[in-house]
Amino acid sequence: MKNDFDIKKEWSENVIIADADYVDRVAFNLTVNFERMLGRRIPAADMARWTECIALDGGVRQSEQQQETSVILVHNPDKEHMQNFVPASFSSELNGKAFMGALGEFVINAIAVDKLTTKTDLLVDLSQLVLSQKDVRRVMIIPNTEDGDAYGRLCVALRQVDDEKRITMFAMQPMPGGNFRQEILGYSLMSALGIRGDELK
Repeated sequence: MKNDFDIKKEWSENVIIADADYVDRVAFNLTVNFERMLGRRIPAADMARWTECIALDGGVRQSEQQQETSVILVHNPDKEHMQNFVPASFSSELNGKAFMGALGEFVINAIAVDKLTTKTDLLVDLSQLVLSQKDVRRVMIIPNTEDGDAYGRLCVALRQVDDEKRITMFAMQPMPGGNFRQEILGYSLMSALGIRGDELK
């Protein structure tokens, strides 16, 4: 696998690896369902808010020391932007961009799947590469758990990971197996879409 991360010398303590196309699809489904349920328009999901919520669910906490979280968005080569997020364009608004949040700096990289590989292969390779780095402490992975074999392959690939690494896998419902923590993806997306808990009572 050849990408910018192969030659990276210093790694962020926290890394988020996401199937951006899948996350975008889930955001769309939530938008449709909640607009019907709540009777109001749901705005596009706030990318900064979503990544901070994912980081919180993955164990990242506020610190007096400056900390960095890398966000790796994997997407199909024919997708130029996310349809249900702002900012949305992979090339002009997301890739190589960064923002400061309550949890530190978030640095975003968007990677299109090469024709010589598959998205699942890329997600697995990236996860193994990131987890092999001694500076990385927390890794949050959002694969497509509804289609294909990404989840099963990640379960196998992550079995031998150092116990000192905190791995959190995100899905829309609890998944079987795996030597990692699990969190529900929908909660972070609901927050990013501006859906309040009191609206659901």
